[in-house]
Amino acid sequence: MTTSLFGNTNESLLFGLFGAIIVLFLIIDLGVFNRSAHRISTKNALYQSIFWVAISVGFGYLIYEFDGGTEASLEFFSAYLTEYALSVDNIFVILLILRYFKVSEIHYHRILFWGILGAIVFRAIFIFLGAYLIGQFHWILYAFGVFLMYSGIKIFFEDEDNEIDPEKNPVLRFARKYLRILPGEYDGKFIVRKQGTMFFTSLFLVILLIETTDLIFAVDSIPAAFAITQNEFLIYTSNIFAVLGLRAKFFLLAGIIDKFYLLQRGLSIILIFIGGKMLLEMFDVEISTAISFAVIIVTLTGSIIMSILVPQESKASTPGKELE
Repeated sequence: MTTSLFGNTNESLLFGLFGAIIVLFLIIDLGVFNRSAHRISTKNALYQSIFWVAISVGFGYLIYEFDGGTEASLEFFSAYLTEYALSVDNIFVILLILRYFKVSEIHYHRILFWGILGAIVFRAIFIFLGAYLIGQFHWILYAFGVFLMYSGIKIFFEDEDNEIDPEKNPVLRFARKYLRILPGEYDGKFIVRKQGTMFFTSLFLVILLIETTDLIFAVDSIPAAFAITQNEFLIYTSNIFAVLGLRAKFFLLAGIIDKFYLLQRGLSIILIFIGGKMLLEMFDVEISTAISFAVIIVTLTGSIIMSILVPQESKASTPGKELE
């Protein structure tokens, strides 16, 4: 398997198609369907979620047909499903941030749009830098394996009642100290001018928090993808397709995300499995891509079904506060 982004002509063409899809639909999304701020309905979110899943599956089929066959396509889907599942925790934290600062729902879409745009850029840097370092120092893969197992064990035994306090975020503290901040949403704007002076709005601070949150989650998801495949083309495309579906999934799951309480346990098992799979390669023990894919599917499906069959007792939500 090649580890070069442009390892062959078909891969280069597929990457070009991938880039065209991303640019086209981001332009259509913000420039046509969502030019004005509005609340995204659950029905609309469902259609968008189905659309992005269909696009991702279609791209996976193109990988199967033109770039590596079954092995490459299973690696793509394994990395895609892992990232897609890990993003559920991301959704939960983003929802806490938005509720904590009482952001109007009509601005959710715009905030998530720019948050995802930032994720596309930063994850590209992380992935291709990681691929370069692995090419230079192969032992980093085993360090990823240890880290993933540690993360999985930590998540499995993590106290679900731990509260996230955005006020402790160092980026937020830095921004408040050195940027001119105006409280308020200002019709969804991130930057405004008053008497010739530029100010940042409260929504800009929310964007900063969401971007830093995504970077934190990328610390788990990107090593997990490298443990599945070292082909950065497959890692980046699967990662970004999952991230692009995050926004629609957010609106779809925002009201019911607490019901899937066992999904966190399932994700921890997947991280432990992927990390262990990577470490076993040190002893020339290789777990096939098909088995890895099956473990991911069964674990995710099982955790979702068990969450529905054995519902958790509801908990009171934490009140929010205005962003100043």
